[in-house]
Amino acid sequence: MREGNLEAPTRHAIDWKNPDFHDEARALAEMERVFDICHGCRRCVSLCQSFPNLFDLVDATADGEVHGVAKADYGKVVEQCYLCDLCYMTKCPYTPPHPWNVDFPHLMLRAKAIRHRQGHVRKSEQLLASTDLHGRFAGIPVVVEIVNALNATRPVRKLMDRGLGVHPDAWVPGVAAQRFRWGKALSNPRFDVREGERTPGKVAIYSTCYVNYNEPGIGNDLVKLLEHNEIPWEIVERERCCGMPRLELGDLEAVERAKEANIPVLARYAREGFAIVTPMPSCTLMYKQELPLMFPDEADVQLVKDAMWDPFEYLVARHRDGLLKTDFKRALGRVSWHAPCHGRVQNIGRKTKEMLELVGRHVEVQLNTVERCSGHAGTYGVKTPTHPIAMKIGTPVFRGMAKEEPDFVGSDCPLAGHHIAQGMARAGTPAKAVQHPISLVRMAYGLD
Repeated sequence: MREGNLEAPTRHAIDWKNPDFHDEARALAEMERVFDICHGCRRCVSLCQSFPNLFDLVDATADGEVHGVAKADYGKVVEQCYLCDLCYMTKCPYTPPHPWNVDFPHLMLRAKAIRHRQGHVRKSEQLLASTDLHGRFAGIPVVVEIVNALNATRPVRKLMDRGLGVHPDAWVPGVAAQRFRWGKALSNPRFDVREGERTPGKVAIYSTCYVNYNEPGIGNDLVKLLEHNEIPWEIVERERCCGMPRLELGDLEAVERAKEANIPVLARYAREGFAIVTPMPSCTLMYKQELPLMFPDEADVQLVKDAMWDPFEYLVARHRDGLLKTDFKRALGRVSWHAPCHGRVQNIGRKTKEMLELVGRHVEVQLNTVERCSGHAGTYGVKTPTHPIAMKIGTPVFRGMAKEEPDFVGSDCPLAGHHIAQGMARAGTPAKAVQHPISLVRMAYGLD
C-alpha cells in the first residue's frame, strides 16, 4: 500500500526559462511518470475531465498500463486541465515534499507552454484570452448598448461560435456602460490610520479586467465597504490584465509582459504599506502564487505577493483587530454561497464564509455553503468544445446551490456565480438573485 504525504504541500519554482522546460521529449517522459502514479491512485477522478480522460486511455490499452497509451493522446489530458489547482492542494497525497514529487497542474502548464510555443494554440483562443482588448468597448456610449444587444441575439452567437469558438448557449458577460476606474475619484485618503491596527490601514484596489469592464458594481460595493469602515483607499493608478487567461493557454511570454507592466506599479503600493486587494480570486492567486513561482528571484514580485489580499481575508483580519463595524441592518435571508477553486487553494481558510457568518450574528442569514468546482474555469466554461463538459462538472454544484430555494446565490468568482445560475435555470430551479458576496455585505450594512 502506498503511503501518502502527510505534510502540507509545497511548491517548487517553475523553471520555465530553462531550455529543458520546453523540451518535448523530456516533458512527455515526465508526463508518463506522473500519469502512472495518477493511474495507480485515481483519487482525483471526480475533479475535472483530465483524469477521466487519462484513466479511459489507460483502461483501453492491452495491459491496462500507462506505457501503452500513445504519446499523441496525452493532449486529451492536457487540454482538459484548466489549472484550478484542486488536485494539488486538496487531493494528491504525492505532492512535494513526498519523494514522488507530483505537481500535476504545473506539469500540465509545461505541456501547454510547449503546445503554445509550437504554434498549436488557435487565434480564436488567444483572442478570447485578450481581456484588455475586449474591455475597450466598456464605457463608450451607444457602442456598449449595441454590443450588448448584438451579443444577446442568436445570429451573433452563432457567429461567435464559428469565429471565436464561444458556445452559443454559454453565458457571456455584458460590457459595462461605465468602467469602474472611470466612475469615481481614484482615492479617498480622508480617514486616519487607527490605534490597534495589525493589518495594513489602507487599501489599494486592483480592480481586475472583469470588474473594470463587465461588473463595476462589485468594485463600487467594495469601495462602499471600505468607506463605511473608515479605511483609506486608492484605486491602483494603472493596471493590465494579471495574465491568468494567458497562463491557461501556456503563453508564458505574455504572462511575463503583463508582469513587467503591473509589478512596478503594485510594488510601489506595497512599499507604501497598502494592502493590495483584488475582488477576483484568480487574479489574487496570480499574484500570490503563479508569478512568485515563475519569477522567484525578483524581489518586487515577492513584495507584491506579501501585500496581496483577498477582500474577505482583509475584512476578517480587520474584525480580528477590532476595527470592523458590525452595524448590520438588513437581513439577507437564505444565501447559497459557492467557494471557487482559486479561492480555496490560497490557503487562507473560508474567509467569505466567516464574514457572512459574522453578518448572521447580527441579522438573519441562513447560509448554505458549496465547496466544489463549478466547471466554469475562465474561458473553459464558454468554449464550444468544453461548455457541455463544464455544465456536467458543475451539476452537483447547481443542485447544492438550489437547496432550500435561496434568496441569493453568489460566488467569490462572479463568472462562476453566473455559470451556476445558468445551470440552476437549466435544471428547473432558477436563482432568484445572483449577487457577489461583497455586494451582499454592502446590502447587509444597509448601504445604498
